[in-house]
Amino acid sequence: MPAPPTRLDSSPTPALSRRRFLARAGTAAAALSAVRPGLAQAGAADDTLALGVIGCGGRGTWIANLFRQHGGYRVAAAADYFQDRVDPFGEKLGVPPDRRFTGLSGYRRLLEQPLDAVAIITPPYFHPAQAADAVAAGKHVYLAKPVAVDVPGCTAIQQAGVQATASRLTFLVDFQTRVDPLFVEAVRRVHGGAIGRFAFGEATYHGDDPFEAQADHARSGAPEGRLRAWGLSRELSGDIITEQNIHALDVASWVMAQPPVEAYGTGGRKVRDAGTCWDTFSITFRYADNVGIAFSSRQFKAHGTRPEGIRVRMFGSDGVLETEYGGQVLIRGREFYRGGQTPEIYLQGAVANIAAFHDAIRRSDHANPTVPESVRSNLVTILGRTAAYEGRVVTWDDLLRRNEALVADLSGLKD
Repeated sequence: MPAPPTRLDSSPTPALSRRRFLARAGTAAAALSAVRPGLAQAGAADDTLALGVIGCGGRGTWIANLFRQHGGYRVAAAADYFQDRVDPFGEKLGVPPDRRFTGLSGYRRLLEQPLDAVAIITPPYFHPAQAADAVAAGKHVYLAKPVAVDVPGCTAIQQAGVQATASRLTFLVDFQTRVDPLFVEAVRRVHGGAIGRFAFGEATYHGDDPFEAQADHARSGAPEGRLRAWGLSRELSGDIITEQNIHALDVASWVMAQPPVEAYGTGGRKVRDAGTCWDTFSITFRYADNVGIAFSSRQFKAHGTRPEGIRVRMFGSDGVLETEYGGQVLIRGREFYRGGQTPEIYLQGAVANIAAFHDAIRRSDHANPTVPESVRSNLVTILGRTAAYEGRVVTWDDLLRRNEALVADLSGLKD
């Protein structure tokens, strides 16, 4: 039987509280040198951070351009498995050919460069190793969600976050809702009692298939085809509940401020005919005080049925919280909160996180509170996925104890 993962709380409380996180990291930091890492390419009067980007696909290129537009970063190196991705990226962002790296280990050569920070925008399967190696190399880390595809990966990310704090490095996970002012205020009010005692909640992520363009690569069966079709690979993506649906389940986890006790669910491949991922999940999460959250998702056409998108509602004894990613955020009931619309959350959330990352590095703020929160939300998705795959009730404690890993087939790929 596998040993249980370390540093992941199995009680119905947050996986790692901010106080415990800081206390533990602070103890480790006291034993290290006081020499501040980073600022490799910046002079005393230069506020620009040298940034390496790992993952040069569509989102990697998009977010690298946002880093450049911020003005406090210079994209100095890039890594991607595929040459036909890293070269257009390099041409667009001004990365010289000798700072462009390919292959599975290309990111390690990037980490050998004189960089202050790295942005990791690769398939989630690779996040734990790449983030841990970046911290070991003394780089500040900006990490895309989800942080991992399995429990061991979540443990590795949590440990990397602790090590980053001990090494006086900033480690930020990019969730857009967590920095949106309307979401922040609404959740603050809920935690302050605005909707009273929780009764039940619901979370949904309904939309068309975002990975249709990858289907032919998945069907090819070729090693590089499997990698190009990572969004349709259960192992590389964590399935849709982890790779995509985490946006909804993170908000639910944020509201609940603790892990669920157990989950039960179902799902399957009802329409999708390429890859190994499911296209629908239906899960019930049971939290303390017998509070249930019903979750459902799909990635196939609904022929105009509304509503769709990313939504969370929490019903309480005194009111109801309603949120939509890109839509309305409000509280109805005794303590009404009008909130507002969030149409630009995808862009504005990333811009806010890029600015927060720069600011934390400059202020030597290495508390890194996004890491334990992101790990907990990631584990919630894995709990739901496991319960659905196995068609039975799976407890939080059992999930952590089993510590099961997803292993991707990387055979035939170049190093």
